[in-house]
Amino acid sequence: MAEHTITYASFAEMREFMRLAFIAVGVPEAEAAVCADVLIESDKRGIDSHGVGRLKPIYLDRIKEGIQQVNTRFEIVRETPTTAVIDGHDGMGHVIGTRSMQMAIDKAAACGLGMVAVRNSTHYGIAGYYALMAAKNDMIGFTGTNARPSIAPTFGVENMLGTNPLTIGFPTDEDFPFVIDCATSITQRGKIEHYARINKTMPSGWVIDQKGRAVTDPQIALAGLVDGTCALTPVGGIGEELAGYKGYGWATVVEVLSAALQGGSFLKTLTGMGADGTLRPYHLGHWFLAIKIEAFTDPSAFKKTAGDILRELRASKKAEGQSRIYTAGEKEYLAFLERSRTGIPLNPAVRASLEAARNEWKVPHKFSWE
Repeated sequence: MAEHTITYASFAEMREFMRLAFIAVGVPEAEAAVCADVLIESDKRGIDSHGVGRLKPIYLDRIKEGIQQVNTRFEIVRETPTTAVIDGHDGMGHVIGTRSMQMAIDKAAACGLGMVAVRNSTHYGIAGYYALMAAKNDMIGFTGTNARPSIAPTFGVENMLGTNPLTIGFPTDEDFPFVIDCATSITQRGKIEHYARINKTMPSGWVIDQKGRAVTDPQIALAGLVDGTCALTPVGGIGEELAGYKGYGWATVVEVLSAALQGGSFLKTLTGMGADGTLRPYHLGHWFLAIKIEAFTDPSAFKKTAGDILRELRASKKAEGQSRIYTAGEKEYLAFLERSRTGIPLNPAVRASLEAARNEWKVPHKFSWE
């Protein structure tokens, strides 16, 4: 097979392989299915940075290294009718995330609002998955998570804050909900990893070096994010000219809500590295908020107004040479329709990673491209 070729795999195949792989490393069957569901949702929505390509390096390898637990201990530390604090004990972030958002949804169903804060968790996949959970229940969903230090503060060059997504979703009267799911940095590690896998130069301004200069080589950027010689820029970019302080501020909000409410870890304590250079758990924090629309208005009226706003935005005057305006969640919905037909595109690097995981853990699966 030519090295540059892209092959396609069905949603069902990739979900089943991930489920089997998680079981192979010791994740209980029901929880392995949850992990696979969260990851495949990313690929379904065209978010290649957070799906099957991360199965081995972000989850299986961390389990092998002993810094992520296969058996998730979901401990309720504090609880009221509308709130809860959870300790995830470094278990599977997808399991912790789905249980926490479901708890927020259940509290909102009873009281109108529900919020859950989590400490000692691990990478929980795409944040949009949890906002979608709320939207499917006629609720507005919010979630955020801190992460390994990556973003430099405005006027700084040291990676201090994580990519810290601030994610919101709500239902509409259209075929898809509104979901804004993005990092508070211009980009995030997963996208840089994707550029590295396809050997493509990054746009200038995503990453800076110790002198504040742009770095465009993804391999240099990834190495620099680990050793501290590179940092991501916040939304808005370098300095204040394009309002980089806004992304910096939003990232800080997510950091505080992911640590201060639940007594969790933050900033440089999230490196996943001990002072002696040994690997250690990341101890990530998350937060989940669900708002019951019916507590404010009739859900159908909310959906109609939300849909009208989105349709008017898309119908507004377009820039010269542009044929279409999108609203958040629309491109992901279109990607889902396309990939439902074609399958998930897999480049050689991702295929090699999946095959390596299959072989190392003796997962009973023959891939469709073999």
